[in-house]
Amino acid sequence: MLTEKQKLEVLTRLGTELNQVKDLDILMEQILTEARRVVNADAGSIYIRDKDQLRFTYTQNATLQERLPPGEKLIYNIFSIPADESSIAGYSAITGQALNIHDVYKLESTVPYRFSRQFDETAGYKTHSVLAIPLKTVREEVIGVLQVINAQYDEGSIIPFSNDDERMMVHFASMATVALERAQMTRTLILRMIRMAELRDPKETGSHVNRVGAYSVEIYERWARKNGVPEKEIQLKRDILRMAAMLHDVGKVAISDKILKKPGRLTDEEYKVMKQHAVFGARLFIDKKSDFDEAAAEVALNHHEWWNGKGYPGKIDLSSTENALSSAGQEGKPPGRKRQEIPLFGRIVAIADVYDALASKRAYKEAWDESDIIKTMEQGAGQQFDPDLIKVFLSSLDVMRSIQQRYPDQGE
Repeated sequence: MLTEKQKLEVLTRLGTELNQVKDLDILMEQILTEARRVVNADAGSIYIRDKDQLRFTYTQNATLQERLPPGEKLIYNIFSIPADESSIAGYSAITGQALNIHDVYKLESTVPYRFSRQFDETAGYKTHSVLAIPLKTVREEVIGVLQVINAQYDEGSIIPFSNDDERMMVHFASMATVALERAQMTRTLILRMIRMAELRDPKETGSHVNRVGAYSVEIYERWARKNGVPEKEIQLKRDILRMAAMLHDVGKVAISDKILKKPGRLTDEEYKVMKQHAVFGARLFIDKKSDFDEAAAEVALNHHEWWNGKGYPGKIDLSSTENALSSAGQEGKPPGRKRQEIPLFGRIVAIADVYDALASKRAYKEAWDESDIIKTMEQGAGQQFDPDLIKVFLSSLDVMRSIQQRYPDQGE
């Protein structure tokens, strides 16, 4: 358990660290991790407000995590609850007040909110103390609720959250809200870029790119830990990868509608033009100002390269658009990148993109059965895909399924 001095030191450091995280989902994970650490909470969750609903967006639970095999992640359902006074999180969102509840099973009959026991009963968990803090902007607008659960002594016994814990979390929540607003703005800008591509290619939807980004991060994290990559490097790179993967096909904005929206099979010449989207996408980030620009260019250019060297666009010179486009897609000219010549992020997004294409329903096809998807991906190992990364991918199918539920296509 942290001392009060240590908690203040943590808060001071977190103000800087949270603002360095750019991706919204990764930021929420870090916010919840640090919030739990500050008040020594066993579990916690984040709700994001969407009009009159609170969307249960992220959760952590140390007790349930310990029941899983090493390296596995807690799978949880995404759902929404009304933003009203009937629930603990809803009450905090509507009133803008923090709630510090010592035992949710012993709520007074005079309070308007109630605790739903459904999760506890399903998961075999017992919630006792809850601290719900509204995430309020400087304009006093509540954009969500941060909830930490079951304060603990060092030996693990459950205790109520103290008044100092509450004050600490209110301060933490104000810093987290600033970071969340910035990350939400970044996500919005990226999705606007995606919507431009979607106007040209209906397959390039916000749900699709969010899934590809989330799949890619999961594959990278498992691969990195398996290969002994330092945790600090993992945290930095997954933030960049998440956003870069979302923009993998942004170059399609430069491809003709006659090709993108053609209902039938492309001719050889049309396919050569379609291949140029990888070059157009990479060229958008050629004037690199950050690690994100470098990663986005890397992913856009390389996510159609094949492990055996038969992908595209191959070894081209991006410094000249004319030269790059004239050679992109030409059979054998230039030679394709192969094996480790293909940057890691490109190899990862190649798997994530194909998996989502096979697993998703489209106007021209139904979603494939998972058994057929697995067979196809396994057959592609050593040919289209990095065989080591395919092994990592296949070990994370439970998480992949949960990501599909998290980002369903519109109308599902």
